[in-house]
Amino acid sequence: MSESLIQRDDDILGGTPVFAGTRVPVQTLFDYLEEGDSLDEFLDDFPSVTKDHAIKVLERMKESFLAREYESAA
Repeated sequence: MSESLIQRDDDILGGTPVFAGTRVPVQTLFDYLEEGDSLDEFLDDFPSVTKDHAIKVLERMKESFLAREYESAA
């Protein structure tokens, strides 16, 4: 059974993808990282997201990206 990490619901921030069980947009994590902030800084500002949850989302995104890269290279 696949664990739900990201949630999309029209009633939560108009359907913006958020960390499941929170109202924190996943994009916010990427914005922090792009600005040079650490994961810990993001987690301090958004305590409803656990470190484990954030890492699992990042891992899932990495796997998805790499899978697409391998498919396009074949």
